[in-house]
Amino acid sequence: MAETRFVDPHVLARIRNLDLISRQVVDGFISGLHQAVFRGVSVDFAEHRPYVPGDDVRRIDWRLYARTDRLYMKTFEAETNADVMFALDISRSMGFDSHGVSKLDYGRFVVGCLTHLAARQRDRVGLAGFDDDLVAMIMPSARRREAVMHTLSRLTADRPGGFTGAIERLARRLTRRGIVVVVSDFYAEPDEAAAALDQLRLRGQEVIAVHVLDPAERDLPFTEPTVLEDMESGARSPVVPESIRDDYRRELTAHRRALARTLGARRMDYACFATDQPLDHMLHHYLSTRAFRGRFRR
Repeated sequence: MAETRFVDPHVLARIRNLDLISRQVVDGFISGLHQAVFRGVSVDFAEHRPYVPGDDVRRIDWRLYARTDRLYMKTFEAETNADVMFALDISRSMGFDSHGVSKLDYGRFVVGCLTHLAARQRDRVGLAGFDDDLVAMIMPSARRREAVMHTLSRLTADRPGGFTGAIERLARRLTRRGIVVVVSDFYAEPDEAAAALDQLRLRGQEVIAVHVLDPAERDLPFTEPTVLEDMESGARSPVVPESIRDDYRRELTAHRRALARTLGARRMDYACFATDQPLDHMLHHYLSTRAFRGRFRR
């Protein structure tokens, strides 16, 4: 049930030909999609995959080509696994929902789809749920995809968040180099968030930051005087939306730009997803852009 809910086949139909391509040299990535640190360590054949322009022609199975008239690459066990850890923010603010899809649910959809893609390219997948601490932790493994999906479906947004401390604790737990995808609403100062994520990067992780926003947070669409409540602290503030809307939007735009600039300067990916936007379009755009940049960046 969890897999059906969080890995929608209509979403995957749009992005099934895109791979989570790493721009950083990490242990055990697929030949042709990722660079491997230890080239040729294993001679254990794993499987064939279709040839992609740019692949090493020395790995083409010419005997199979003679039989099928199609180009296929040989992949080996040491080339087919990488660690991909998904870190999902489950702090109380992630439960906010103005239109039927909470930020937490949308974050689950993102993690579910990317877990499916990573598992398809034989990467090891893991999951960490965090608020002010690490609440759930599944270390990356080739055999734990079902456990990841099951745990993903059971996470709830109940407690206040503490982004920086939780991410730093996660960094200390990860000993193998790989990719860490952090999905959060990033209620933290850009410099503080970047410093925490830098602890992952300094330990050899490639970091992808996925910023999830609700449209009400983005636009402040309210027309009547109202009381806004901070879901983390419980503090309440009466506001007249018309009088603060322009300043609020400018502050939010500045926050997003500061996150993108600060993380980009540290060679981390930043993508902002709004929960009212089609997930397949957002993933397709981001992964296409990431793959294109990966061709020119080492």
